[in-house]
Amino acid sequence: MTLNVPGLVVMALFYLVILGTGIWASMRTRKEEKKCKGDGMEITLLAGRNINLLVGIFTLTATWVGGGFILGIAEATYNPTLGAVWALMPVPYVVTFFLGGFFFAKPMRENKYVTMMDPFQKKYGNFVSNALILPALVADVLWVARTLVSLGGTMRVILDLSYGYSIVISAIVAVVYTLLGGLYSVAYTDVIQLVLIFVSLWVCVPFLLTNPHSVDISLTAYNETFQAPWIGTVPLDEAGKWFDDFMLLALGGLAYQAFYQRILSTSSYTQAQMTCFVSAGFCLVLGIPSILVGAVAASTDWNSTLYGLPTPYNRGEAGSVLPIALQYLTPTYVSIIGIGAVAAAVMSSMDSALLSSASLFSSNIYKNIIRKQASDWEMQWVIRISVIIVGLLGTGLTFLDSSVLVFWLVGVDMSYTIMFPQLVSVLFFKASNGYGATIGFLVGITMRVLSGEPLINLTPIIRFPNCRPNREGTLTQFFPFRTLIMLTSLMIIVSVSWLMAKAFNVGLLPERLDVYKVKSKPTKPVEVSSTEENIELSVSKQLLENTSSC
Repeated sequence: MTLNVPGLVVMALFYLVILGTGIWASMRTRKEEKKCKGDGMEITLLAGRNINLLVGIFTLTATWVGGGFILGIAEATYNPTLGAVWALMPVPYVVTFFLGGFFFAKPMRENKYVTMMDPFQKKYGNFVSNALILPALVADVLWVARTLVSLGGTMRVILDLSYGYSIVISAIVAVVYTLLGGLYSVAYTDVIQLVLIFVSLWVCVPFLLTNPHSVDISLTAYNETFQAPWIGTVPLDEAGKWFDDFMLLALGGLAYQAFYQRILSTSSYTQAQMTCFVSAGFCLVLGIPSILVGAVAASTDWNSTLYGLPTPYNRGEAGSVLPIALQYLTPTYVSIIGIGAVAAAVMSSMDSALLSSASLFSSNIYKNIIRKQASDWEMQWVIRISVIIVGLLGTGLTFLDSSVLVFWLVGVDMSYTIMFPQLVSVLFFKASNGYGATIGFLVGITMRVLSGEPLINLTPIIRFPNCRPNREGTLTQFFPFRTLIMLTSLMIIVSVSWLMAKAFNVGLLPERLDVYKVKSKPTKPVEVSSTEENIELSVSKQLLENTSSC
């Protein structure tokens, strides 16, 4: 292959448009900051809580429909050991948005929090909150990595551009416009990116479905003419793992700061709900093209294409099957349009992860702990430096692994097993306190590490029922162990919180040991003045007279 010059020109134009939109949005940010002096941090992180409904829907949808979403669905559908039934992302995300709109949006929006961690700091204090911020930050860094991996693989296949160059250039563009305008830049560039994702993917679909190298996907959905039916199956002994993956994606997203950044930037709770509900529908629609790409790839006689044999799966390139299909099964100009969709998806998720992690560090660690007296100007620089550091860390991780699904699942895994039970407890269980949160965190993270993870070659020490080698021979938990860990952590948080509060309140434990201050303070008797006593006596006398007269 030779360098695809027309494709590079198109990509350069796309990046210029995105950068230009980011610069334009940054001008609006400066304008808003001049209007509201002293509120610069809130304008940068939450757009002054003034994002309109349409932009809110676009930016929330674009955040979830990232490079991992597009490439991961195609990879799972094409993979002969999985199939479309394992391409779970679209449906669980509908669950995420509906649960978020119905239950989580109200307490977060009505309390006017700045980040997801604010209720933790308010209720538990800084020590517990700092421990919980760490997995949230790690999840965001992994999010940046997985989005860049998806773009690097796509550019390498279609443009024949170096993997490293693709990742570095894209990271720089995303970091620059995020630095310039904060959430305003992120939100308005998301509008362009989501439109490009939608149009580009659906333009490519007809060319893929009618290419001469593939059999009609309706004929290969259930038979094994090539590798395996692309619909896939869920064997009874793997149903537990399928359920676990579904719940992981459905509930794990509710513990991401990026989700609450969109909720908290709306002008009202009602608007936040509407944003969630409409975005759920968009996620479903945008997942269909990737499933079709994976189905076409599974129905293709690769020996009749320039790609040849062995197949992408046998070469270990299943993670790049979407760009491979675009490159070898569509005309050149169509494949260039397709890479635009992937680039847009990557940008729309990466900028969200950058700003999300910057929000957590700047607001919950720097402002609330390190320098409470920090000026607005100082906080703006803290946010910028945080964005750069997260961008560098995420970019560095991309050179360690090339699988989109690895970063995707490991990142969401941490949110589901560790952060989700903590968030449910702090928002909906009044009894929860720092003792329960600490024990729940330690138990959850210990159980998760000891349960192993085949994606990162971590051998399980705790072996749940149906723990056995998978199809590749790696020891795998087919029991829904992550859901069990999440529920165990939730029960421990609530029960330990109640027991410790009871122990201090009844005197089983001395008050000097109450480091989280959960002992109830005795209420002072209200002193009633003589005038108030006379009024009460006269009211009582009148009531008695009225009663007797009846």
